[in-house]
Amino acid sequence: MLLKKNAFLEKKHDSNFPIKSIQACLAYSNLNINQIDFFSFYEKPTLKLFRIIDTYLSFSPRGYKSFHEAFSVWTKKKLFQKSIIINELEKLGLRKDIKNKLLFSEHHISHAASAYFPSSFNNSVTLTMDGVGEYATSSVGLGIQNKLILDKEMHFPHSLGLLYSAFTNFCGFKVNSGEYKLMGLAPYGKPIYKSKILNNLLDLKKDGSFRLNMKYFDFCTGFKMINSNFCDLFKMSPRKNSEKINTKTLDIAASIQIVLEDIVIKTVKTLRKEYKSKNLSLAGGVALNCVSNGRLIKEGGFENIWVQPASGDAGGALGCALFSYHHILNYNKKVYKNNDNMNNSYLGPSYKNPEVKRVLDNIGAKYSLLNRKELIDYITNEIIKQKVIGWFQGRMEFGPRALGNRSIIADPRSNKMQNKINLKIKFRESFRPFAPVILKEKLYEWFDLKKESKYMSFVAKVNKKYLRKLSQAEKSIAGLKRLSLKTSHIPAVTHVDNSARIQSISNNDNPLLHSLIKAFYKKTNCPVLVNTSFNVRGEPIVNHVKDAFDCFMETDMDLLVVNNFVLKKEDQDKTLKKNYLKFLSKD
Repeated sequence: MLLKKNAFLEKKHDSNFPIKSIQACLAYSNLNINQIDFFSFYEKPTLKLFRIIDTYLSFSPRGYKSFHEAFSVWTKKKLFQKSIIINELEKLGLRKDIKNKLLFSEHHISHAASAYFPSSFNNSVTLTMDGVGEYATSSVGLGIQNKLILDKEMHFPHSLGLLYSAFTNFCGFKVNSGEYKLMGLAPYGKPIYKSKILNNLLDLKKDGSFRLNMKYFDFCTGFKMINSNFCDLFKMSPRKNSEKINTKTLDIAASIQIVLEDIVIKTVKTLRKEYKSKNLSLAGGVALNCVSNGRLIKEGGFENIWVQPASGDAGGALGCALFSYHHILNYNKKVYKNNDNMNNSYLGPSYKNPEVKRVLDNIGAKYSLLNRKELIDYITNEIIKQKVIGWFQGRMEFGPRALGNRSIIADPRSNKMQNKINLKIKFRESFRPFAPVILKEKLYEWFDLKKESKYMSFVAKVNKKYLRKLSQAEKSIAGLKRLSLKTSHIPAVTHVDNSARIQSISNNDNPLLHSLIKAFYKKTNCPVLVNTSFNVRGEPIVNHVKDAFDCFMETDMDLLVVNNFVLKKEDQDKTLKKNYLKFLSKD
């Protein structure tokens, strides 16, 4: 298992070999490492090296410095990935007869497999769009039963993921982690630069394919995403992370967001005409753009769309394992009617009450132990009192989003809750929106969405009956000042364009959280809670009970709930605060 957010080492975007992750998987499965039949890796390093060489030869002699540095890294380490993996597995006790058990699949087939095989489809078109794998930046395939074949690809440097990342960088956010900030920023602006992007930066065809104008980009020959031509085009220097976000930055964010959406829509509409399947499976970093996904439901033409919740490279580990199991080893694909095979993405560790009690006692924490009925009733009342809850239950989520087991939950009806959680608990930008988690049975009443969204994969509008009618003065407010507007009955989870990134939840998905929301609904007539990941900026989602306690103590969270244990902030010894927040990254 490859975890880009290594919760076991408490290091976000960790690139080290995932020893602790492997140990956790083996422990959960009650297996010895020598009982594993095959090991899969999610890309082919040699092919990636060939792409680096090809790129340099295409742009030579420009970019020699960056090529030399990349080539040195590859020849010293990454080219010998197979040997590195074998050596690391041997450290875990694996015998030395495993060379023929190590399988490599290409980057995009790993992504496509991560989308198709866990889906509820027995046939599906697959679409993968990201930065770049070995050569491919976008790929289309077809899955039928237990077989998956990629039909066509678009190659580097022409990449939708890299185009969006270039604008992420230009707007002052970190590439490969700040793209969701750009997406969240877009509704505050107007897409007035859309034509400038389409007329200068790329040549877009009717089928969604395109070629970038490399005159404006530097990622092939240098250490930066963009160059001076890009800046001259927009008459603006790249925003520094510390600089205030101005109107122009908002408009640029809105413009590239709509360009990305239009490219994805064109591509998917073309695929619907070309393929007989009514199903579409999505993966790759672009599939994490849930605004684009929301449009696909209405405009893409496919009857059914399933998005891998861990669509980024972390999901590649899952994909290459599934591809090896089904396609190479020829095991049948299991299809469950009206359900997928992701187990709600609850694939991580869990902790039983005796272990939780031992950890809390060792820390010196003060707590109460409640039964299920008492817990639901007490926490519901505390949420109504505007308390913010750290909610730590069951198995940890796999992927970038908390889905109700490692979550911070709160009352969505408060106009001040978004700002409070962003600034005093998450320590991040105030403009960042939160997701609503809603009872599945109330989804269609509250949101303009005709498909369930159990993985926060889709953005949709709040239905009009739950919106506030704004005055003319309120309508005239522009930019980030719109953040203060109360536009709906659930303002803490309603973005400035009246949209929300939705998580729908049924009793089968998560019985405890469903019961909590249901109790909240009975008392407030609101079937929604705020759900954001249980972490602070720059940190991975909390994994262990001790992680949860530390995060609880460092922030303005009011209560921590771990299984049936309830901890109040005012009851805790203040000396247990570790003050680790001063080490937070600026990202």
